Amino acid sequence: MLLADLVVTSRTVASTSKRTEKTAAMAALLRAAEPGEVAVVATMLAADLRQSRIGVGWATVGAIEVEPTQTATLRPLDVDAVLDELVSISGAGSQAARASLLLGLFSRATPDETAFLRRLLLGDLRQGALEGVVLEAIAKAAEVPSALVRRALMFGGDLGNTAAIAMAGGVDGLSAVRLEVGRPLRPMLASSAASASVALGDVGGRASVEWKLDGARIQVHRRGEDVWVYTRNLNDITHRVPDVVALARSFPVESVVLDGESLMLDEDDRPRAFQDTMSRFGADASRADVLRAFFFDVLHVDGRDLVDEPFTVRLAELDRIVGRARVPGIVTDDPTAADGFAADALRAGHEGVMVKAVDSSYEAGRRGKSWVKVKPVRTLDLVVLGVEWGHGRRKGWLSNLHLGARDPDTGAFVMVGKTFKGLTDELLRWQTERFLSLERGREGIIVWVRPEQVVEIALDGAQVSTRYPGGVALRFARVVRYRDDKDPAEIDTLVDVRALLAGAGGGRDASDASDARDPDSDQADADPV
Repeated sequence: MLLADLVVTSRTVASTSKRTEKTAAMAALLRAAEPGEVAVVATMLAADLRQSRIGVGWATVGAIEVEPTQTATLRPLDVDAVLDELVSISGAGSQAARASLLLGLFSRATPDETAFLRRLLLGDLRQGALEGVVLEAIAKAAEVPSALVRRALMFGGDLGNTAAIAMAGGVDGLSAVRLEVGRPLRPMLASSAASASVALGDVGGRASVEWKLDGARIQVHRRGEDVWVYTRNLNDITHRVPDVVALARSFPVESVVLDGESLMLDEDDRPRAFQDTMSRFGADASRADVLRAFFFDVLHVDGRDLVDEPFTVRLAELDRIVGRARVPGIVTDDPTAADGFAADALRAGHEGVMVKAVDSSYEAGRRGKSWVKVKPVRTLDLVVLGVEWGHGRRKGWLSNLHLGARDPDTGAFVMVGKTFKGLTDELLRWQTERFLSLERGREGIIVWVRPEQVVEIALDGAQVSTRYPGGVALRFARVVRYRDDKDPAEIDTLVDVRALLAGAGGGRDASDASDARDPDSDQADADPV
């Protein structure tokens, strides 16, 4: 297969808003791919790279100027091989070596392929076909149920490999992908509700109501004395968390897979600031601060997979295995008891509660109604699309954030507002360095960035706005924290933002209240749209 075929499909997918047409175009391309090409092609269709991070940014890619060829000869596998070589480069002179390697790649590309490669390498391939749509295309191409593809992805963790298995092995191949101790699973996600009593109604009555700890999610695997600890993004951090490893080895099992949360507590067993936890979470094992772990689910124990068992069965096993390391919770169908337990969680310094249907199985990747999170402060997880250079006191720092939500129909990121509020000097310094590393271009005072950094935003609601493509704008948005533990594919959607309209008096059009001037901040940063 030629890269040109993939480029044509990408253009077709981007040109239509109909999910069925996107799926059909990608399925046709996957059917045309050779077996050895499927994994790479599927990954690129999802606007991603098999190598994940390749160590080059806008400064390197944007500086490449070479006369393109007029004859299409490049294959997706050729690009993949160059990227493999690219990530292997390190040490003195590595930047120049990477630039030379990319120059050679681009010299073999046609004009259309060059434009595609630039966007792909910079994470800016906005064709409205993120993972969910690609999964449907894989199912269509392989003529298998989409639920089976999604389940195999949950166990296997890699979209490209899942596509290859589906195309080569069909139903039998996908069914053979099972939970494997030591290989991380995709995590189950939650939707939101305004209160624990409302969440009880959402899940259908009787539920487990549990403290929602303000920490970093972890997945712990153990086989004998071997322990692996993964983040919610499936990164291996075992070497950084010896306290968690020691705890896992103390449990009375031979093999286990646990889902939980890690955080730092103060001397009164109250959670320390999230930033403290993330600082320790990202440090090496020499840090003296103890990272505590608590668990809320068990997915495997001693040779038995539990993902399909009702949550009540998993909870009973969890109690037996982890004891006091279980996240506190109650099982109830009483709204008053649920709200009271949520109030207890807040008094203990935690974020709120999780409400989980007692009969639910463990399903990764979807924000259904089986798990519902309840937090008293209205927040959204959004992605940063761009940042503006500051003025006055903030001159020299990247300040005003352009915020995007995910369009559930296309997978694209759509701008819903801006904010410069909630930023300390420490955060301003950090985000300036961070966003310059993600830079993909500039326009006046705006630095456009690859949509990779998730930020948690507190807000007063939302309102109708004709100034943003999503038709909605955030009201009085402010930064709570950056979420390095979350992936952009997990952020809140336009549906979630629009759901806030009724509670915000959203019937009127607005100039964008998230950009309103703040007398206590550097007013030049507040750029009303």
